[in-house]
Amino acid sequence: MSTQPAASTTTRAPENAPDAASTTDAATETTTEAEPAAEPAPGLAGEAGGGVANGAPQDAATALADAEEAVAGFVAETDAVFRAEPGDAFQTVPEDDRPVHVTIVLPCYNEQDHVLDEIERITKAMDNSGMAYELLAVDDCSTDDTLARLREAEPRFPSMKVVAFRHNSGSGTVRRIGTQQARGDIVVWTDADMTYPNERIPELVAMLDQDASIDQVVGARTSEEGTHKLLRVPAKWFIRKVAERLTNTRIPDLNSGLRAFRREVSLPYLRLLPPGFSCVTTITIAFLSNQHHVAYVPIDYAKRAGTSKFHFVKDAYRYILQVLRMVMYFNPLKVLMPLALWLIVIGLAKGVFDMVWHFGYFASNTILIFVTGLIIGSMALLADLIVRSRGD
Repeated sequence: MSTQPAASTTTRAPENAPDAASTTDAATETTTEAEPAAEPAPGLAGEAGGGVANGAPQDAATALADAEEAVAGFVAETDAVFRAEPGDAFQTVPEDDRPVHVTIVLPCYNEQDHVLDEIERITKAMDNSGMAYELLAVDDCSTDDTLARLREAEPRFPSMKVVAFRHNSGSGTVRRIGTQQARGDIVVWTDADMTYPNERIPELVAMLDQDASIDQVVGARTSEEGTHKLLRVPAKWFIRKVAERLTNTRIPDLNSGLRAFRREVSLPYLRLLPPGFSCVTTITIAFLSNQHHVAYVPIDYAKRAGTSKFHFVKDAYRYILQVLRMVMYFNPLKVLMPLALWLIVIGLAKGVFDMVWHFGYFASNTILIFVTGLIIGSMALLADLIVRSRGD
């Protein structure tokens, strides 16, 4: 008898299913009707909670997010300062929509007493010429007030842009980065030490504009007024003669600091520029070695204002090394093959002498001279092969 009610309950279960469905629908309707009632909750909470209603948790979260963003920005700026390269300073210069035909790159390092006089001379000559130009006055981390005076005078010269390097990088680096960032078709290099006749810059630029076959115009100095004159004159003459021999070109002035050239032509050679004074020698040899026409204009050269940064022994050595490096880069046979041939000829001549004087005997130095010539000749041929397959 106890089993029948269980069976009866099981039999009636399907009949109760509609009731369960209706119960579910009712619950859904109840939930749907209850949703609008939840909207006044913030108001009630506001009446009861006070500060919570004013969004204090949200304000605290927003303030925390702003603080984290400020800290992250400060860390990023600090990291950028320590990681910045000298060229990054050019990125801070505001862009100018005015067309520019000539860009004058002026390295400035400890020139506080005369840098403004030089800038006035340059801008006056360029303004009178009517050429569209920009003057990049780059302070190479001077230890005096050069940068302060440039910043103070910047509003007076609309075409001048002052750029400050964070550490001293050398005039070659300044000129390389300035040329890369230049907006003009023609780039002019000069110095801020009052030695070059910068009022003649428009004349150099006009020569490039009038003759498309000229790629660079150099102001060839007619006198030497630099320091260590008795040592510089013969040293510069020797270096110039070596460069003329290696480039097969007459060079009146190899390392003049006043020159104008086409920016597009110079771009492939900028990576070869050293950081120091020999950058002007490098750009000259690079143009001559690649058959770019370089014209020379005689100019006067005045005694510099301020203290010279030229060190005779160190800079003369760098000049010689840079001349050899540049010719090796473009035409290594010019440097290595004459030496190799001379050693081979001397070795052969001495070998013949040894055979006659000491029949059947070759001195060890004879073999050494001959083998050295062969090795250098092989290096010359290999270097020439690399240069010709480089593709630049």
